[in-house]
Amino acid sequence: MKLYSLSVLYKGKPNAVLLKAAYDVSSFSFFQRSSVQEFMTFTSQLIVERSAKGSRASVKEQEYLCHVYVRNDSLAGVVIADSEYPSRVAFTLLEKVLDEFSKHVDRIEWPVGSPASINYTALAGHLSRYQNPREADPMTKVQAELDETKIILHNTMESLLERGERLDDLVSKSEVLGTQSKAFYKTARKQNSCCTIM
Repeated sequence: MKLYSLSVLYKGKPNAVLLKAAYDVSSFSFFQRSSVQEFMTFTSQLIVERSAKGSRASVKEQEYLCHVYVRNDSLAGVVIADSEYPSRVAFTLLEKVLDEFSKHVDRIEWPVGSPASINYTALAGHLSRYQNPREADPMTKVQAELDETKIILHNTMESLLERGERLDDLVSKSEVLGTQSKAFYKTARKQNSCCTIM
């Protein structure tokens, strides 16, 4: 599970305007990083332009998922992640980032802003914090703990059943042993009854 890009955009009439973005392209080779970053910026703008106001969507492109959230006030956010990243966590991140962004940056700056002119530095921190959705999102963390507990419980039940089977085997073997010891006792008694001690 990996996040590659987190972008905040403004959905203008003709085009979407990139306001601020953070990228994690460390998994790509050094020579591909700038091209990948440009592609992510272009894809984010294109998805925002084609999304309606007040909508959330996830767009699959090869093994990547682009999660977009366009608010009614034309502020939009895009997360580009791999296909394994949980969409609920991605939309939670987008909602949190857009709320913070709208509090820190004046609405007047949105239509004319650019990454250089907008003073908002929290995107890189959010991108690194949400790389592991289990740690960033409390619901995912609880779900992971529940899954681990369920696995432990299943293993415990299996071991209990195996012990129960072993106990049943021991009980049946002890019954056979008890029957054989009674037969041995009777045989020994018959053989000893003919002999007398003087």
